[in-house]
Amino acid sequence: MTKFNSLLVATFSLLLLSISSVQAQEVKNGLTWYNDVDQAYEVSQKSHKPVFAFFTGSDWCGWCHRLQAKVFDKPGFKQWAKANVVLLELDFPRHKQLPQKLVEQNNSLQQFFNVQGYPTIWVFNMQKENGKKMNIAALGSLQYPQAAPGKEEEVFLANANAVLKNKK
Repeated sequence: MTKFNSLLVATFSLLLLSISSVQAQEVKNGLTWYNDVDQAYEVSQKSHKPVFAFFTGSDWCGWCHRLQAKVFDKPGFKQWAKANVVLLELDFPRHKQLPQKLVEQNNSLQQFFNVQGYPTIWVFNMQKENGKKMNIAALGSLQYPQAAPGKEEEVFLANANAVLKNKK
């Protein structure tokens, strides 16, 4: 591991320790979305499922809203998500205020995964060392399937299943 990656993991670990659950989960259209990475980690460990982190701008990102309507709100995605992943929403709103600790957590993950645009999804496994340091093993990333008008859910799920094949 490079010195830079070690620093990122250490920084991310410190942020995780300082985050208290604000609103740890929200049920949207029958799916449980966590916003606290520590809670997502706990559920991931118990269920042996990777984390599906949705980087979004909930109050301004049109493509994020489109992804939710064309993919996340569909029955096939709901069934797939419940069976395969733990959902984590990492929000970057422009018009509403998030608690500072949540902002710090989301910014840390955005930097860790080098997220440049929205929506972006990263699927990953996490493991704590000595109860503190968090190691992240990225399985892959996903975007809105723009080249598939009318077949967004089908294409997205095929891409998501390909990412899950990287499961370690």
